[in-house]
Amino acid sequence: MSAPVHVVLVYQSLLGIYGDQGNAMVLRRRLEWRDIPCRLSIVEPGDPLPDDAQVYLLGGGEDGAQVTAVRTLVADGGLHRAVDRGAAVFAVCAGYQIMGNRFTIGADDEVVEGLGLLDVSTTRGANRAVGEILTRWEGRTGDDALLTGFENHGGHTQLGPSAKPLARVEVGVGNCGDGTEGAVNGKVIGTYPHGPVLARNPALADHVLELALEQELAPLVSPEITELRRQRIAAVRR
Repeated sequence: MSAPVHVVLVYQSLLGIYGDQGNAMVLRRRLEWRDIPCRLSIVEPGDPLPDDAQVYLLGGGEDGAQVTAVRTLVADGGLHRAVDRGAAVFAVCAGYQIMGNRFTIGADDEVVEGLGLLDVSTTRGANRAVGEILTRWEGRTGDDALLTGFENHGGHTQLGPSAKPLARVEVGVGNCGDGTEGAVNGKVIGTYPHGPVLARNPALADHVLELALEQELAPLVSPEITELRRQRIAAVRR
């Protein structure tokens, strides 16, 4: 048997208040359905972050948690080593923001340096983005190209020249009202929607795994998931 695919859930106590830890459960289950063993590690601040995993997941959190998370990750260094080695990172909301070059917090818009793993910068937006979001995945066609989720963020994220948008907005706000949502640099993906977003978009979950494994995965057919996605897409378009 091949070695298990190692998935690391990063700082759930800081970046896990919106249920984004469900993304880890989705990846593990989709591997198991293919008879691929999975090892899931939940790493908290104070624990060394393993740098030998294939996938790292970060979720949403409040301002103070963001600052603690980014400073702890910089001091640890494990995530940077993993990315340099070729690991995949999937970061949501606050996790997305700290992947960038910098972000601001608080009423005084204090500037905090990010991890620099995505060429994006985030400032406080004029209005908070809250509600269902529907986007079209860049470079994809068909039903799987539609991505659904729930956005809840006050950040206004702008992409730099080396970042590409993950998707284009059909309904909702996205990065900053410019029609883009999320960002991609190599195997690092950032996005705003919760849901958990990988439960709502199984093709995106498989894409993260394929980046990590550097191989194409056999499709999984689930009429129940297909029907649920159809209903969600129809509802958000109404």
